[in-house]
Amino acid sequence: MTSDPAVMGGRRVFRGTRVPVEVLFENLADGLSLDEILNEYESLDRSDVVAVLELTARSLAAPRAA
Repeated sequence: MTSDPAVMGGRRVFRGTRVPVEVLFENLADGLSLDEILNEYESLDRSDVVAVLELTARSLAAPRAA
């Protein structure tokens, strides 16, 4: 995942693409499977998508600072 002001206005995108990371979560919320998302966005790499999901899960599980 990267962020560059010159790409998609600085939104976080998947490395080497112009696909915003939030597209993954929007599609999952709409009920699409990971395979369906990867078929729809052929520029996405499965390992990058899984890494974003794992990173997000870890950040949600981490205790929040008081």
